[in-house]
Amino acid sequence: MFDLILRNGRVLDPGQGIDRIADIGFRDGKVAAVEPGLPVEAAKDVQDATGLIVTPGLIDLHTHVYWGGTSLGVDADAIALRGGTTTFVDAGSAGAGNFAGFRRHVIERSQSRILCYLNISFAGIYGFSKNVMVGECSDIRLCDAREAVACGREHSDLIVGMKVRIGRIAGGTSGVAPLDIMLEAADRLQLPCMTHLDYPPPGRIEVIPRLRPGDVLTHCYKPFPNDIRGGDGHVRAEIKAARERGIIFDIGHGMGALDYEVARAMIAEGFLPDTISSDVHTLCVDGPAFDLLRTLSKFICLGMSLEQVVTAATSAPARAIGRSDLGSLAVGAIGDATVLRDRSGSFDYVDSLGRSMTGNRRLFCQGLVRGGIWTANEEQELA
Repeated sequence: MFDLILRNGRVLDPGQGIDRIADIGFRDGKVAAVEPGLPVEAAKDVQDATGLIVTPGLIDLHTHVYWGGTSLGVDADAIALRGGTTTFVDAGSAGAGNFAGFRRHVIERSQSRILCYLNISFAGIYGFSKNVMVGECSDIRLCDAREAVACGREHSDLIVGMKVRIGRIAGGTSGVAPLDIMLEAADRLQLPCMTHLDYPPPGRIEVIPRLRPGDVLTHCYKPFPNDIRGGDGHVRAEIKAARERGIIFDIGHGMGALDYEVARAMIAEGFLPDTISSDVHTLCVDGPAFDLLRTLSKFICLGMSLEQVVTAATSAPARAIGRSDLGSLAVGAIGDATVLRDRSGSFDYVDSLGRSMTGNRRLFCQGLVRGGIWTANEEQELA
C-alpha cells in the first residue's frame, strides 16, 4: 500500500543517474518505490504526471525566510509552490540572539522544511530595507564564537552551517575579522560555512584562501568589483584553485548578485555554478530573483541544461549541507518531489543590473510532494 503514487512522469534525478518515465510511490513520508507500472489500486492517492517532469524536492540553498522576525524575511509557505521549493535553507537571517524565536514562531509552524545557516552576528541580519542598510558585522562586538557554538549545539537538528556577511556594506570597517570568528565557530561545531562578500574591503585575495573544502562562496556570478573574472575576461587563477580544493560556488541571485555578462562568460568557459539559489528576500521577491524556479529558468536560458540546473538545486545543495536524505528520489529518502512543466515561449528575464534577456523556456511548478503528501499548485502563474 502506498500513500501516494505519482504516475507516468519523466523522473529526473541526476544524483541517482535516473532519467526515465516511471511511477514514484511514497509511504510513511518516504520514497518507497521508483519503477514503471506501480499498482495504482494499492494507493490512497494517485496523481497523473504524464507529460511532466518529476524531480527530487528542490532545495534553495540561500534564502531569507525569518518572516516577521527580520526585516528581510519572506514567508516560505507563500512562495513554495511558485518556486517549486520543498526545502528552504535560510542563509543567516538569525544569529544566536534570536534563533529561538525563528524556530518557535516560523520554522515549527511552517509547512515547508526550513534549515539554517546561523549568522555569526549575535543579532542576525537586523537592518535591511530600501531605506535602512546597517551591516550586522559592522560592530565586531556582535561577532562571538562562543555564543554561536552554544546556539549551534542547542539547535543542531536545524543548523547546517555558519554564515557570515562581510564587505563594506555588511561589515563596515571590520574587514576580514568576522570571517575568522565564524570559521572558529564552524570548526568547533564541525560544520561548513557560507560566505557573502559584497564590496571590498576585504577582497577575494583575503577571503578565498581562508575557506575550507566544503565551504560555500555565495554570489559567485556577481558584478565587478568582486567579479570572479580577471580583467582579461577569464576565470581568475585563485578561483580555479579554490574549486580544485573543494570550495562550493553558489549563485545567490538576490537583489544584486547575478550579472548576465559574468554568467555568460563563466558558462562559456565551463565554470558552472555548483549550486543555484535564489537568495530570495523582501527586496527581490517581486524581482529580479522572484524565487528558485525563476532563477533556474534563467540559467537554462543562459545555456545550462535541464539536468545541470536540477542537479544544482537537488543533490548538490543536499551534499553542501550534509543531508543525503534530501535532494534524492532513492528508495528510503525523505518523500519530497517537485513536479514541473517545462514550457516553451517568450519570457522576459532581468538580472541584478537591470539588463533584460528574452528566453524561450521557463519552468513552472505543477505541485509539490512534501513528506509524501501532495499539494497541487492551483494558482500556477503562466505569464
